[in-house]
Amino acid sequence: MALKDESKPSGPVTLANGWTVEVDRNVCIGAAPCTAMAPKTFGLDDEGKATVLATADEDSTDTILNAARSCPVAAIIIKDKDGKQVFPE
Repeated sequence: MALKDESKPSGPVTLANGWTVEVDRNVCIGAAPCTAMAPKTFGLDDEGKATVLATADEDSTDTILNAARSCPVAAIIIKDKDGKQVFPE
C-alpha cells in the first residue's frame, strides 16, 4: 500500500485538483467505509487508521467527498484549493 506522503500517512496531503485531504487519527475508529467508497484514496494501516493512498488522484472529488461523508465519526477533513473547509461543514 503506497502512501501519497510517506512522512504523513494520514495527511494532510494536497491532491492534483488542489484539495487537501487529512484523516484525524485521534478521531478515526477504523470503521472503514471510506476505504469501500474511495478505495483508490483511502486505506487502513497496521493500526487500523485510515491513510491517504498514492492513487488518491484517481478518485473523483465526488467520490472522495462521499467517502468523507460516510465516516461515522467525521474523521476526514477536506479543504478546497483556497483552503476553505468543505467537510465537515
